[in-house]
Amino acid sequence: MVEDRALAQHLLDCFDSLYRHLGEGAPTLTSDAYVVRVHEMSRAFGALALDVRAHLGAPPRRFELVDAVLAHALASDESGAMVLYCVSMVVGPRLLISLNDAREVAAEPWRTLWVHAADVVLAEVLAIAQAAKGQAPIDDPHWQLAARDLTETLEAAGCGESLGLSR
Repeated sequence: MVEDRALAQHLLDCFDSLYRHLGEGAPTLTSDAYVVRVHEMSRAFGALALDVRAHLGAPPRRFELVDAVLAHALASDESGAMVLYCVSMVVGPRLLISLNDAREVAAEPWRTLWVHAADVVLAEVLAIAQAAKGQAPIDDPHWQLAARDLTETLEAAGCGESLGLSR
């Protein structure tokens, strides 16, 4: 079984990666609605990172795998649609599974923190759906291949279902 501190460090690293990439990427996007959504997501993940960091008493480390898929998503589509897809369909669901796994083995206060974090991740995914509502489907084979690359990157690293945490 993974210790609470190791779980916390792993999740802190993930939240911090999301915070950094989304915060840095938001001003570069061309869709105003997506700029706002990505900026707000950055703030939400930054707040989670600060909460975990305060409980853990340690700084975040680089999460190279999450860094790679977020950087690829931001570089693949200047509108912001790809990074929203990445968070809602690639990283977000795996993060929710990791949080569920962490919640099942964690002691308090970590368990409460992981439940809260899952609520935040789910709220962000739902907000992405709202922001994308009414947008035309993207019927571009290159965009679709880039989207598939995000999933394949995580799967090749052994993160087909979660972001690497196990019970």
